Amino acid sequence: MATVMIVDDSSFTRRTHRRIVESDGHVVHEATSGMAAIEGFFVHRPELVLLDLTMEDMSGFTVLEQLRALDARARVIVVSADVQRSTAQLVAEAGACRFLGKPVSPEGLLEAVRAALAEGAA
Repeated sequence: MATVMIVDDSSFTRRTHRRIVESDGHVVHEATSGMAAIEGFFVHRPELVLLDLTMEDMSGFTVLEQLRALDARARVIVVSADVQRSTAQLVAEAGACRFLGKPVSPEGLLEAVRAALAEGAA
């Protein structure tokens, strides 16, 4: 069991991803904004973050940069509707361990979560 933080300004997406991740036995915390994500990372120290790129207060890229500055080993999966190849490349260069396009299937999300957690434990 791991602690996972879901960062997305869409309550529907957070609720859906939460249900999927919790079904695999993980503890889930939610953040509705970039600033809440950074604060939540300090408080909860999740082993994994699921991060949207588009939020009102700050870019997901900025959040990713801040999380990696706080902990260079932070495991972050970016989950975004922006599925351009250039976006996936920028996400990888910024230090995310995975990039998933929305909508993501429950199986695809669980597979990515399990793989990222396994890599982090290695």
